[in-house]
Amino acid sequence: MDAKICGIKDFKTLQYILNHKHQPKYIGFICNYPKSKRYVKLNDLKKLTNVNKKKTKFVGVLVKPNKKFLEKIKYFKFDYYQLYDVDPIRTKIIKKKYNKKIITALSIGNKNDVKKYKQYMSISDIILFDSKGYEKSMSFDKSLIKNLKISKKKMIAGNIKYNDNLDKFVKITDIIDLSGSLETSDKKDLRKINKFLKNLKKTNDKN
Repeated sequence: MDAKICGIKDFKTLQYILNHKHQPKYIGFICNYPKSKRYVKLNDLKKLTNVNKKKTKFVGVLVKPNKKFLEKIKYFKFDYYQLYDVDPIRTKIIKKKYNKKIITALSIGNKNDVKKYKQYMSISDIILFDSKGYEKSMSFDKSLIKNLKISKKKMIAGNIKYNDNLDKFVKITDIIDLSGSLETSDKKDLRKINKFLKNLKKTNDKN
């Protein structure tokens, strides 16, 4: 399993993750959603992402991004755009125009929400199954995707704990996405990040 650590907003945390012995494959930045406490303003976002990424892929997390905003970030060092509330036609346009890999984020409440992935299979590189919480760390019923076999990589998010038994996710996903559970008092906690990354390494070594 790979991991994505999302909601990074300061250099200290970013450098800690990038220099970690077991760095995650993906790091996410909240680009255009001010409701989130992890939102990063445009000028700060530009500076934050203008670093040596090493082997890590940078993900721009975008909720219904308009053309004006996409133009503002088109030269930022993002490998992926993670898109919420963007229909398949517009997703395809964004992917082609900005030459980015796409993570389609689906907010899951029931089986019908899961089925929406089919509309994005020919466009997206990764399908993210998330809760309906957006900026809140909420859960969804992971059993809804337990037996889902798709040809694209699956990512799951939604209140996964940094010290969870990660074995239970190995068979249902390729990537786990954490944000809120890595925080203490609304700030990323380096001790929790360290524990999570070590936990993931141990899980992968076993499996």
